[in-house]
Amino acid sequence: MKVSYKWLKQYLDLNMPAKDLAEKIERTAVEVDSVTVAEDGLKKLVVGHILSMTKHPESDHLHVCQVDVGEDEPLQIVCGAPNVDVDQKVIVALPNSRIGGNVKIKRSKMRGIESSGMICALDEIGFSKDVIPKEWADGIYVFDDDVPVGEPIYKYLGMDDPIIDLDVTPNRGDMLSILGTVHDLAAIYNQQPEIKKPVVDEDSSLDANQEIQAKADDQLAKTYKLRVVEGVKIAPSPSWLQIVLWNAGIRPINNVVDVTNYILLKYGQPLHSFDKDKINGNVNVRLAQKGEKLTTLDEDEHELSADDIVIADDDKPIALAGVMGGFNTQIDDNTSNVVIESAIFDSFKIRKTAQRHNLHSEASQRFERGINPDGVQDAVDEAVSMIKQLAGGKIAKGTVTASEYHPKLPTIYITAERTNHVLGTSLTTAEIKSIFDRLGFSSEAHDDGLNVTIPARRWDIFRDADLYEEVARIYGYDNLPATLPTGRQSIGVLTPIQKLQRASRTALEGLGLTQAISYSLTTAEKAKMFLMRDSQETKLLWPMTQDHAVLRMNMLSGLLDDVAYNHAHKVDDVALYESGRVFYKHSADQIRPEEVEHIAGVVTGNFTDPLWNNHVKPVDFFQLKGIVNQFLVNLGVKGDIEYTATDQYPEMHPGRTANISIHGHYVGFLGQIHPRIAKQFKIKETYGFELNMQELIDLPKDDNQYQAISKYPSIKRDISLVVDQDVTNSQILAVMNKRGGAFLNDVRLFDVYEGDNVPDGKKSMAYSLTYVDPRETLKDEVVNTAFEKIKKRLTADLNAEIR
Repeated sequence: MKVSYKWLKQYLDLNMPAKDLAEKIERTAVEVDSVTVAEDGLKKLVVGHILSMTKHPESDHLHVCQVDVGEDEPLQIVCGAPNVDVDQKVIVALPNSRIGGNVKIKRSKMRGIESSGMICALDEIGFSKDVIPKEWADGIYVFDDDVPVGEPIYKYLGMDDPIIDLDVTPNRGDMLSILGTVHDLAAIYNQQPEIKKPVVDEDSSLDANQEIQAKADDQLAKTYKLRVVEGVKIAPSPSWLQIVLWNAGIRPINNVVDVTNYILLKYGQPLHSFDKDKINGNVNVRLAQKGEKLTTLDEDEHELSADDIVIADDDKPIALAGVMGGFNTQIDDNTSNVVIESAIFDSFKIRKTAQRHNLHSEASQRFERGINPDGVQDAVDEAVSMIKQLAGGKIAKGTVTASEYHPKLPTIYITAERTNHVLGTSLTTAEIKSIFDRLGFSSEAHDDGLNVTIPARRWDIFRDADLYEEVARIYGYDNLPATLPTGRQSIGVLTPIQKLQRASRTALEGLGLTQAISYSLTTAEKAKMFLMRDSQETKLLWPMTQDHAVLRMNMLSGLLDDVAYNHAHKVDDVALYESGRVFYKHSADQIRPEEVEHIAGVVTGNFTDPLWNNHVKPVDFFQLKGIVNQFLVNLGVKGDIEYTATDQYPEMHPGRTANISIHGHYVGFLGQIHPRIAKQFKIKETYGFELNMQELIDLPKDDNQYQAISKYPSIKRDISLVVDQDVTNSQILAVMNKRGGAFLNDVRLFDVYEGDNVPDGKKSMAYSLTYVDPRETLKDEVVNTAFEKIKKRLTADLNAEIR
């Protein structure tokens, strides 16, 4: 909400700088985004009067103008605006002036003709194109005739008015208006603003209830009122009204529409103006019928939902209630009879409609947050009075009322004792009552406290805690006493699950991966990738973008996006992991998805930097497997870790992917990303894994993972064997560990060979076995016996040939 400081000063005696006022608002009411003065940074911009104009001899669109700027001699300025003309009063940037964007204007020649300055359009001096009236959008701005020549332009365009941009929270919808802000500031500065009730000069020859009828379901529109003005003349609004609107960020349209926007800013009450002659019959507030269509004022066609509230005549919808009017009944230059609507619509439905059609307007913002029911009639009364003043015409007698709502004002009991206990103050009942008087809340003594009645304009207050807050902010948060916490302080501890999650991150970072945080929202296509179980999508009803419309069901796709981002920025070596949740649904009818903790990682390029003494190789499947295996070992999960080749993931390379199981429990997979998927993400050869962290959390753990180092020497034995191609390392390790005896401490594969001197269909694998006895020195005969058992079982079970 952009609030004009000058507008506030019409109601309140404010002598402090606008920035000091903004700081007070921020410390007392709502956050302030900024305080801006449009003239800041501009220099030497004055009102000029075009005395004469001739065509430029070297151009068919440029004009040479003689402009009076209040100096002894007029300036010669070359101008190419299509609407420039003699006897206009215009914005002139003098030589060495500064205009919008900190652009300096100098004397120059334009196609051989000297130009001493510049005749400016509004956007050239800093106005947003969104607020410039259409009549000035494609040319220069022309002042009214009474603006004095040679004067600085700023006050005549409202550029000297500080604009305070309030970031109004949803609970303080009352401050989305000038009067609401005035009421709050009046309480803060203990003033009594004079707010006059509008007086309507009605024409007794016209009866509004004879001119038009209206029907409304009070479940859709608690209040719905219409007033009629006939015989208006549509024209541009006077400059003062245009200035008020564009300072608030609203584009001026014409005198009728601008009045409704002015009232919206003043009262916080959205109004809508219909061309009465374009309404076929009477007005009905109803739900849209499925398949109905409406073209709104922005000329976009919308297919309506059965949950949308519409304003309709006897034939068709003519407005999307509370959001935007219809193009078919808009006010145009030929309008002579006007119907003004003032209402309170169902806030929930308005919010859903605005989201559904992506139409977030000034009106919908206010209807969503709440409307003061006591201001509905005053707003429409002042609107028709202003329309008569600015556009002429006759105001029909009476108001057409289809529904009306006046809430029962809540009364809340509080005591000084309880207030002081909550705030830490020592206020008396009289002092608290004084605060409520400043706020405009009526209060009466009752028992040892006060019965406080809340006015309708403060619908955010409904319990005693809200009143304590009001007392605190008007009394001043800075005046509340500061105290240190009392009592014994407890030391926070992590739960076992939190400890394990942190340990998992530490483990992966120790293995060389860097944490990444990806979006939980993704596209439907990416959500379905790398699925570890069957699941339905969880779609957002109102996604901000199509790229973030579905909750993820895997984490790898988000990490691949991160890899692609790095590759696009010339970073080829990437090692990332992410810990977070994925979202599964058993069926489309399931309301809330199941959240499951996962952890995933990706590696591409070189795992270490190449140096003169470090000849690195690109990462491969086995390097990633080593990382994952060590990670699982570090977690201390009990049971054998098994890797089984699989082709169940279409997004993974079918010959370089393995499922991971622990003690028969499937926990995830690892492997190479399929080249087709890598091409889709625009990344190089990449390896990744994804684990069900919840499953790892639930599996039993070995809390004591350390082993004492034996003080006795170890004995090593190497063995080389030739086996069939389909025999895996896991099978060999299983035999060795089972038959190796109690003292077999470690088995490492140090060579794999295929080629010369090895028969076709065979491979040579060499292992180093380490034996340790922690209690005494091992004897060779003990090791030899165990080693012979291994060789015997390898030969018998795997048809291995010992070399």
